[in-house]
Amino acid sequence: MQGIFISMEGPDGSGKSTQISLLEKHLRDMGYEDIIITREPGGTRISEAVREVILNKEYKEMGYMTEALLYASARAQLVSEVIAPALECGKAVVSDRFVDSSVVYQGMARGLGVENIYNINSYAIQGIMPDITIHLDLPAEVGLGRARGRAELDRMELESVEFHKRVAQGYRDLAKLSPDRIKTIDATLPVEKIHETIAGYVDKIIKA
Repeated sequence: MQGIFISMEGPDGSGKSTQISLLEKHLRDMGYEDIIITREPGGTRISEAVREVILNKEYKEMGYMTEALLYASARAQLVSEVIAPALECGKAVVSDRFVDSSVVYQGMARGLGVENIYNINSYAIQGIMPDITIHLDLPAEVGLGRARGRAELDRMELESVEFHKRVAQGYRDLAKLSPDRIKTIDATLPVEKIHETIAGYVDKIIKA
């Protein structure tokens, strides 16, 4: 089969992990035997080490550009070591976040600028973009409430409610700029309904 790259985006607590698990089963039902499930930042030994630095809540002094470059470096390793080889072999790749996260979190919510973030990441992604991106839309307050209920918060999750509101709105704005690739789904809907909608979008890509 032809390789397919799917990214799952949305604010913290939007249910990405649950939907990725359901999507993995659906992709197997559609005939994909080799499915790579990964995450950002992370997915490789080096990228996971960078993740520890980025999300460490002790590093409160981290500059916004430092943060953006660290995300890009973790992404570069993931693309070269995992994503690009997998797609070349016809595998399905599902990533919990990709470059859109940097555009929203650092470009929009941090105010570094969308074009600047794309320029930085042009070196990291090697021209690879998801075939489809699922945007799970959720109010910031709801997402933070879910995140706080499941585990200790990391450095990014500890940001202010206003920051997370900018993130949520940033995803909505970005989705409007790329409607063919980014598909927005109301993350307050029942889990199975969200999955059915995602599966419908993905099936159109596979059958195209």
